[in-house]
Amino acid sequence: MMRVPPKLQPWFDARKRLNLSHASIQMARELGMNPKKLGRLVPAAGEQWKAPLPEFIAHCYEKSQGRLAPEKIRSLEQIIEDEERRKIARRERKAQEGTSGSSTNPVTNVGPPEGPRNEA
Repeated sequence: MMRVPPKLQPWFDARKRLNLSHASIQMARELGMNPKKLGRLVPAAGEQWKAPLPEFIAHCYEKSQGRLAPEKIRSLEQIIEDEERRKIARRERKAQEGTSGSSTNPVTNVGPPEGPRNEA
């Protein structure tokens, strides 16, 4: 089981609590919505004028971004996997640079600077 970063945990909770799709979650994240406050946007029984939450998010996204949905929809799980792959690749790259870079680093300008001295 993968470890969920603390910054994504509220999005997992909101997806489960509000029964949202991956696309709706991604659109809400791109819009900068607060996952803890999404429940306030859900219409109650006496609020027939309110649109359902997925439709409201899609409307706001279209108004803001100019398109109906994100070009590439990624689930929260895919985002975590991609982040893990990126971290592993970065660690490997740093380890490789650390072993090969230490012997080829020449030291320059060891002595005092050359040039005329003004001694008064």
